[in-house]
Amino acid sequence: MKFLASALLLIAVSGPRFAQPLRSPIARSKNQQARKGGQWYLAETGHAVYCFGPVMVINEPKVGFQRVATFCQGDRPMVPLKD
Repeated sequence: MKFLASALLLIAVSGPRFAQPLRSPIARSKNQQARKGGQWYLAETGHAVYCFGPVMVINEPKVGFQRVATFCQGDRPMVPLKD
């Protein structure tokens, strides 16, 4: 009886292990590119923007000198920054 109980316990403890299914890589669309090497900035509008390029100072005719972040996500190449 002890042998049968220990055998059942051994089978129950070392039972079959189920492996997790392999995950396939996710195809990224054009709008969902990986974020590498960028930084978050606070735009003049008060929103956070993620930009890949350097921060530059440009001379605007009406405003004067203005800091802008370049190569930002979305359709805007330059975003004015809040000082």
